[in-house]
Amino acid sequence: MVASGLEVLCAEKLDLCRGRRVSVLCHPASVDAQLVHIVDRLAACDVRPVRLFGPEHGARGEAQDMVSVPGERDGRTGIPITSLYGGSPESLQPSQEALADSDVLLIDLQDIGSRFYTFIWTMALCMQAAARAGVAVVVLDRPNPIGGGAIEGGEVESGYESFVGLASLPVRHGLTIGEVAHLVRAGIPWGGPGFASPLDLDLTVVPMRGWHRRSSFEATGLPWIMPSPNMPTVDTAFVYPGLCLIEGTNLSEGRGTTRPFEIIGAPFLDGHRLAERLAAYRLGGAGFRSLCFRPSFHKFAGQVCGGIQVHVTDRSVFEPYRCGVAILRELRALCGENFHWRSEPYEFVSDRPAIDLLTGSDAIRTGIERGFTLDELESTWLPAQRRFAERRRPHLLY
Repeated sequence: MVASGLEVLCAEKLDLCRGRRVSVLCHPASVDAQLVHIVDRLAACDVRPVRLFGPEHGARGEAQDMVSVPGERDGRTGIPITSLYGGSPESLQPSQEALADSDVLLIDLQDIGSRFYTFIWTMALCMQAAARAGVAVVVLDRPNPIGGGAIEGGEVESGYESFVGLASLPVRHGLTIGEVAHLVRAGIPWGGPGFASPLDLDLTVVPMRGWHRRSSFEATGLPWIMPSPNMPTVDTAFVYPGLCLIEGTNLSEGRGTTRPFEIIGAPFLDGHRLAERLAAYRLGGAGFRSLCFRPSFHKFAGQVCGGIQVHVTDRSVFEPYRCGVAILRELRALCGENFHWRSEPYEFVSDRPAIDLLTGSDAIRTGIERGFTLDELESTWLPAQRRFAERRRPHLLY
């Protein structure tokens, strides 16, 4: 049984909170093994937070992707909540005024191990703001549900930074959120503006007990709580580093279905042909099944779509990012003039296509347009992937 950072804090390290004004960055998955939320767990330890901060989707997790969340008060405790996902880039970081009533900021977020997933960047921006305000940061570590071994994806090139990549991490980084915090404090010299230099920050990472880098989430004994509305299962987390790339197109990534990111498609897509063509790649650990679906909201709401479901048959060899790039390549070939790269603003950026922000450069998009093979596309990210394996080594806690 794994003890999360929250449980270790409450059992052994409450001196980090006692006698101090504590604020908490949290969401619905900030619970202990008995499903007690961090706010209630702290209250049982005579620690009442002075303020809550909510990341994308809100402190209660009710908002959909890229939906502005207002500030409010917690309905049950009356604690003020400051949203860190509003209508502008400035809303993504706490103001100095919002931190003025705090001595320490507790961060307890269940990440899913992908650069796209914005919680690590909310944490990083909070660390920057806390350093300026002289507020200590305590990160309560949690498992990386897709494992702490495998790495996939390349760098975020200069000019392609966004809230799905404020600094240069691979798409699948193989770190826990606590390890990412150490990396951010040390500085990411190959990263984006504001993250290249070390932070002068009082940072404590409360590690888990009993977690190993190759542990499956199911083996931890911890409950899976949806960290966001479209992350219902651990299976979803495993496909997300690749299938989230569909957000960068006009096809549905399965939002509005019960299996988002595992299901993709569009009214103009022949799912049977796509499944056949993907089977020819012999992508390890994955199977592809054609299907029809009708999203209840988001892209093509109420319309019948042809598509596929990605079934992960062996997590140990499945490469989600490579799989996602292969799917993009085939979608463009199959859909012809119906296929478009997303052109609408994406995560507050309007001068770069969403797919370039997701992949970290224009290399994948232009490579697909030029007819590159999957191996040729993979060669664009492999060197950076190998470099990161060495760069992350000093920051590993497990």
